[in-house]
Amino acid sequence: MGVSSWVRFLNDLFFIYACSLFSMYTLIGVLSIFELRRYKNKNRNIDYKSMLSFYKLPSVSVIAPAYNEQMTIIENIKCLITLQYPDFEVIIVNDGSKDNTLATIIDYFDLVKVDRAYELQVPCAPIRGVYKATNPAYSHLFVIDKENGGKADALNAGINVARNELFLGIDVDSIIEPDAILKMVKPFIDDQKHIVIASGGVIRVANSCEVTDGKISKVAFPANMWAKFQVLEYFRAFTLGRMAWSRLNGLLIISGAFGLFDRKRVIKVGGYDKTTVGEDFELVVRLRRYMHEVEKKRYRVAFIPDPLCWTEVPESYRILSRQRNRWTRGAIDTILKHKKMMLNPKYGLIGMLSFPNWVLFEWLAPIIQAVGLVYTAIILSFGFDNAEVMITLLLFILTFSIMYSLFAIFFEAYTFHKYRGMGYVIQSILFVFLEMLFYQPLNMYFSLTGNFDFFFRKKKKGWGTMTRTGFSKKKQ
Repeated sequence: MGVSSWVRFLNDLFFIYACSLFSMYTLIGVLSIFELRRYKNKNRNIDYKSMLSFYKLPSVSVIAPAYNEQMTIIENIKCLITLQYPDFEVIIVNDGSKDNTLATIIDYFDLVKVDRAYELQVPCAPIRGVYKATNPAYSHLFVIDKENGGKADALNAGINVARNELFLGIDVDSIIEPDAILKMVKPFIDDQKHIVIASGGVIRVANSCEVTDGKISKVAFPANMWAKFQVLEYFRAFTLGRMAWSRLNGLLIISGAFGLFDRKRVIKVGGYDKTTVGEDFELVVRLRRYMHEVEKKRYRVAFIPDPLCWTEVPESYRILSRQRNRWTRGAIDTILKHKKMMLNPKYGLIGMLSFPNWVLFEWLAPIIQAVGLVYTAIILSFGFDNAEVMITLLLFILTFSIMYSLFAIFFEAYTFHKYRGMGYVIQSILFVFLEMLFYQPLNMYFSLTGNFDFFFRKKKKGWGTMTRTGFSKKKQ
């Protein structure tokens, strides 16, 4: 095969991949519209507060790992203990913090050490003690003090100590809407055709928002450049991507910052995997695999499109690069651990569509993108006759990406419109174009370094470093 034949062959491969990618994202866009319409029609007239009087709702344990959080931990706990739900407990897991996180909580909430019985049903580092408030107003607040083991290990400790049917795993610094548990638990009591094993919700960016008493008092579009780019990513990932996969019952990931799980089934699969940095992704995949292999019953992973949780995202290149590197390594680790599911009809739509989608369009996409850019540069340099094919394809990809992002922005504005006014829409549109030129190439680089680190370096699997500006800078 001559050089020209190889060039034509590679052009065809890139063209087929691009067409597959366009088809998948077009399908995602269409499905997200239908799923959101179905959700809004079904829940339009529901008064969630009326659920508080229901005779029987599943009991919920809110588990929040904390590591070196002394500056913001009190406000974060205030937000959690005031959630609207009739039967819930809040379990803060101090994962061997090196600062005064534990002492700060003990002093503020008048905690005392108690002999709370629990069984070590999933592995975790040694628990040094369990604390409870002496004030009856905080009787549903518990604090676990344990040796450091990482976020997954801390969640496992919380699962062991928890006593309720469901558990809500969250990041302790997330800000949750007051009725979040009511909305998240609704699929567990509504769905009569499936066993609901987990439900996730939309995450929104809290940077630059005003916070009062642990709650969002004023939503604001981020002032920081890096945070603005991430708002666009969250629009695409949650408003479009996860909505569509929820419609297909093919959702493979629930954000580690906010996910409600069937506690007994999580225990049956062994809890969170402490050997990976993508514990949220891995747990959902393992739960799905368990349902197919062991229980073999109709089940569902639900998704709530309401923006129920707000979190602070990285505001610097250094922290963002570490986060994305970690996300990449976690995804690769999960894919390889469960590679048996790939194109395996035994796992239904998960094996035949969801898993291949993650492999082809999430894991491999940045690698193929990088190879495509290098390939385009080479054929341009050597002046091949069909170089215009790759240029046309590249322009088409850029145009499609821009249109998809614009669709996500207007979809968000049309539905839950948490950001008010036209200012954020104009800024978002501007950043769509800046993203193509600046942010997307950086994300590709972060992903490539994540691949390199996974296969050629042994990276530490503990808590990542996430330096936050903190909500104390907002109105309190």
